[in-house]
Amino acid sequence: MSTTIDTLEQLQALYGVPHERSLRKELPYLSAPYQALVAASPFVVLGTRGPDGLDCSPRGDAAGFVRVLDERTLLLPDRPGNNRIDSLRNIIHDPHVALLFLIPGVGESFRVNGRATISLEPELLALCEAQGKLPRSVLRISIDTCYFQCSKAAVRSGLWEAERQVERASLPSAGDLLKAVMDPQFDVQAYEQQLQERLKTQLY
Repeated sequence: MSTTIDTLEQLQALYGVPHERSLRKELPYLSAPYQALVAASPFVVLGTRGPDGLDCSPRGDAAGFVRVLDERTLLLPDRPGNNRIDSLRNIIHDPHVALLFLIPGVGESFRVNGRATISLEPELLALCEAQGKLPRSVLRISIDTCYFQCSKAAVRSGLWEAERQVERASLPSAGDLLKAVMDPQFDVQAYEQQLQERLKTQLY
């Protein structure tokens, strides 16, 4: 007897039908309460799809950095990063994107599915200015569907509980991680010092 589910019929038999509330909360636009969730979020995960597969990229800034242009459009600024531009390359290949917004201390998350274009419109760049700096580009995201996710995952994981926080020193540092994949002579201490300076001067 197979232990793998590979048909929709098998999947439906295992999980049954979704609760009506879980379907009704999905909207093709940002309601006022949904706009409030976006405005309160300082962190979002951006999902994209390219010719080589899928990618998830963290994006963060002060709460409300993802701007609501109107009830069907979001603006996501591109702040300085590592210049891999995986997400942007993928969007050129396939405009479909998924967003997962998190709000510190709040169990519910917020999900958006839509289509993105990479914009250099001066007015949109100006709307996303931070610390006196304009983003290099802005993702203009047209919303297809959006809905909030209940708090079960956050509760189970203890995501926002202080006692669940991991001591940073208990894990490999960024320099340690790089040394493991680069030259064994990689100078971890020098990298860590430079990183701290970059975090002070190159966030924007």
